[in-house]
Amino acid sequence: MKPSEATQGTLGNAGETPPAVSVCLHVLKKRTDFLACNKGNYRGVKGFVLQARDRQDGTTDIRVGFTCSKKVGNAVARNRAKRRLREVARLTLPQMGRAGWDYVLIGKREVTATRDFQVMLSDMKYALKKVHE
Repeated sequence: MKPSEATQGTLGNAGETPPAVSVCLHVLKKRTDFLACNKGNYRGVKGFVLQARDRQDGTTDIRVGFTCSKKVGNAVARNRAKRRLREVARLTLPQMGRAGWDYVLIGKREVTATRDFQVMLSDMKYALKKVHE
């Protein structure tokens, strides 16, 4: 068996991996985008804080950013919190997010990394409903 055949599995082509963030979501990377989202609507829930803003630029893509400060914990805790936030966003934003909006998820100290995942999903749905009101 060739190495390219060994890596070929249920995903199709060799080396193909599922996206960390859904296809319709784009990741915020510029500080100015995070600061602009900070001036929009926000909703704090037990596991994290959600900030959202309507870009009003005519584009239809959903953009999302993630941040965890050192208050969340050491590097291991921050990375775990961000992984969980990415998964929450991947599962909820394609269905409940609005086209042309930016969202930023901010991790909280000791809660984001340890909170039950199903509860975090319901927190995200609640926060999205509130910021869109």
